[in-house]
Amino acid sequence: MVQQYQSPVRVYKYPFELVMAAYERRFPTCPQIPVFLGSEILHEFKSDDGAIHVKERRCKLNVDAPYILKKIAGVEVVYFIQKNSLDRRERTLKIEAHNESFASRVIVKENCLYSVHPENSEWTCFEQCASLDVKNFFGFESTVEKIAMKQYSQNIKKGKEIIEFFINDLRSNGVTYVPPWTPPKPVSPIEAKPSKREPELQASATVLSSPSSCDSITSSSSYHSANTAAQTPVSPTVPDIPELPPDIRIASEDKLDADYIERFLGHLTPIQESYLIQLRKWIAESHKGQESDENSEDKNEDEDSDSEGDPPLVPKDSHILRFLRARDFNLEEARKMLCNSLAWRKQHQVDLILDTWKPPTPLVDYFAGGWHYYDREGRPLFILRLGQMDVKGLLKACGEEAILRHILSVNEEGLRRCEEATKARGYPISTWTCVVDLEGLSMRHLWRPGVKALLRFIEVVEANYPETMGRLLIVRAPRVFPVLWTLVSPFIDENTRKKFLIYGGNDYLESGGLADYIDPEYIPHFLGGTCHCTMPEGGLVPKSLYQLLDNLSMNDGLPSLCQETIYQLSSVIKGAPHEVLVNIDDKDSVLTWDFDVLKGDVVFTVLRSRRPLTVPKDPPGAVGGPLNVQLLDKSMTVGVDVSVVETPLVCHEGESIQGSHVARYPGPYVLQWKFHNAPVSSSLPQAVKATLPDVFTHHKCKVMYYHEVLASDDFRGSMTSLQSSQSGFSSLSVGTTSSAQSNSSQSANSSCPSR
Repeated sequence: MVQQYQSPVRVYKYPFELVMAAYERRFPTCPQIPVFLGSEILHEFKSDDGAIHVKERRCKLNVDAPYILKKIAGVEVVYFIQKNSLDRRERTLKIEAHNESFASRVIVKENCLYSVHPENSEWTCFEQCASLDVKNFFGFESTVEKIAMKQYSQNIKKGKEIIEFFINDLRSNGVTYVPPWTPPKPVSPIEAKPSKREPELQASATVLSSPSSCDSITSSSSYHSANTAAQTPVSPTVPDIPELPPDIRIASEDKLDADYIERFLGHLTPIQESYLIQLRKWIAESHKGQESDENSEDKNEDEDSDSEGDPPLVPKDSHILRFLRARDFNLEEARKMLCNSLAWRKQHQVDLILDTWKPPTPLVDYFAGGWHYYDREGRPLFILRLGQMDVKGLLKACGEEAILRHILSVNEEGLRRCEEATKARGYPISTWTCVVDLEGLSMRHLWRPGVKALLRFIEVVEANYPETMGRLLIVRAPRVFPVLWTLVSPFIDENTRKKFLIYGGNDYLESGGLADYIDPEYIPHFLGGTCHCTMPEGGLVPKSLYQLLDNLSMNDGLPSLCQETIYQLSSVIKGAPHEVLVNIDDKDSVLTWDFDVLKGDVVFTVLRSRRPLTVPKDPPGAVGGPLNVQLLDKSMTVGVDVSVVETPLVCHEGESIQGSHVARYPGPYVLQWKFHNAPVSSSLPQAVKATLPDVFTHHKCKVMYYHEVLASDDFRGSMTSLQSSQSGFSSLSVGTTSSAQSNSSQSANSSCPSR
C-alpha cells in the first residue's frame, strides 16, 4: 500500500533570498541532521542571466534501523538523488528527490516547494509532499514502512528549526539581507562548457513554472486567505510590513498553514497534519464535483436533492479533526464516519438548526439544562440537572423527535462556543465540559421507553459529534446510578467514557471535586456555590401538555430524525375501537404496555386471536393524526375465534396505565381500547346534564401508548411499572421484581402519573 504524506504550509518570516542562503548552508553536510552524512554534486546548470540554477546531488543517509535488518539488507547507508531547481526570477525553489538504493524494492518520492508568501512578499512559504511504496523487502515490509515514516516525521519536525538556525548563523556573520535577483545588463555572450547532463537540466529550467509531480504542491498563486480583508497584495517596496492578524491563514482546498494549525487546532504530529490535509482535500474535491454537476445538468424540481450520493458541504477544519481523533487517525475509517455524518447533516439541515429551531413550550419550561460560563481551562460549561427532569413527561409532551432536535441544538451551540473561546483565549478549544447533577434520580427515570430513547440520542450524538466532550462531571450520584450506568455505558465510546468523573453524595465539595475544574465563583448555587443559574429547575410536566395536537409529529417538511416514534397517539371513537396487533413468536414471551388516557374514558383489554390478522395499509390518521385501527372482524366470536387474556379494565381520563402479560401461547395478540359509555341517570334534569364534563357528552377519546415484547429471560424489573431492561440490572432491580411466574399483572394510578 502506498503511504502518502502532505505537509501544511510552513511560513518563515524572512525574505525568500535570505531563506535560500540559509538553505544552501545545509550542504554538503549538516550536523544538525544526524542521519544526513553528506552529499556530492553530480550535475549543475546556470542560465546566462543567473536567474535559473539547477543542481543535482547524491545524498548519503544513515538509516536508524535494527541491526538485523541492516544485516539482511547488506547496507549501512542508503543513497538518494535530489534535484533542486531555483528560479530567482519567480522566487521559487522546487526540490525533487527519490531513492537510489533498493529502487526495485522500495519507491520513495518527495517534492518540496519554497515560494514567496502570497500576502506578504517579505515572508517565505515551504510545503512538501512525499509517497512511500514498499513493494518487497525480505519479508520486513511493515517494519520498513514504520521506520521510514518515523524517521521522515522526525526530519520534518527539525526542518524549520534548521533553517532558523542557519538564518541566525548568517546574522551572526553580518548577513541580514540578500538582494533579490535583477536582470543583468547586456554583455557579450560567454561560452559555457556544457556537461553531459546540461541539456536535461536546461530542459528542467524551462518548466519550473509547471506543476510539480506531487499534485498537492502548486504555485503560490493558488493560495487564498481565509480573511478576505487581507487579500490585497502588499507592495514589495514597503520595507516594514506588519504581521498579519492571528486569524490569517494560508489556505486552499488542500493547504493549511502550520502556524494556523498550532494556533487554532492544537499540536499535531507531521503524520496527523498530513491526514488532516488529505481528508479536507478529499471533501473539498467531492464538493467541487457536486457543484460542477449541478452547474452542468438541469435538475428536476421534484428530484430528491437529499439522496445518499450527494456530497456534503465542506466542514470546518476543527470538525474534520474531531473525526480523525475519534478513529485514532485511521484515514479511511475517519473518512467513512465523516462522510456519513455530513450526509446526515445535509439531509436534516442540521447546519441551520440554531437559526430555525424553536423548542416547544414543555422543553423551554421543563428541560433542566443550559450553558453556564466556562471551566478553568476555558471550555464552555453545560449544566444538566437530570435528577430534577421529568424525562417521561417531556417524552410524552414533545416526542423523541423534538427532544433529539433540542439536543442537537445544544451540541451545535457547543461547537459555536468552542470557536468563540478559541478566538478569545488565543489557544485551541475544541471540547466542552458538562456537569450532570443526579440529585433526585430514582427508578422512575429508568422505565424502558425512556432508556430506549436515551440510547437513541447517544447513538446520534456519538456518530455526529465525536470528540466534543472534554470532561463530564457527574455529581450527587445516588445508589440507583450504577443501574443506569450499566444500561448506557456500552453505547458510549471508550475514549468518551475515560472522561467521566463520578461523585457520590457530597464528595464533589471536597478536594478533587468541582472546584478543581470550575472557578468557585461560577459553581451553581444548587451545588453549593454562589453563582445563580437561570436555567429551568425541571419538575413534573402537566399532563395537559401531553401531545394533544394531531400534527405534533410533523417536522416542517424535514425528514424525521427518528425512524420510529416510541409513543403513538390514537383515537378511540364510539363504535370504533383502536386495536394494535402484536405477533408473539415464542411461548412465555412478555408483552408489556404503557399508556396514558388523554381524553375521555376507555376500556382496555388484551385478546388472543386464533385466526391470522393483518393490519390495514392506510389506517385512518396514519399521516400526522391519531391512529384508529380495527383488526377484529365483527363476525369473530369471543371464545371461538378470540379469547380474552386480560380482564377488561376501565381507564379514566388522566390515568397512566402500565402492565404486562406472559404469553402462554405464540400467535397474534391484540391490545384493544374501546370507548367507555359512562352511565348517566336519565332522571337528571337537562340543565344538570349540560354541566357534566365532556367525557359524558363527547364520543371520542385519545390515548397515547407504547408496547414492547420481551423474551422471558430478558424481562427484569417491576412488571407493573415497566422499569425493566434486557441486561445488566443490579440487585436494586432484582429487589423490585415481582414474580414472573404469574400469568399477568396490571396497575393503574388515577391520582398521579406513574413515573
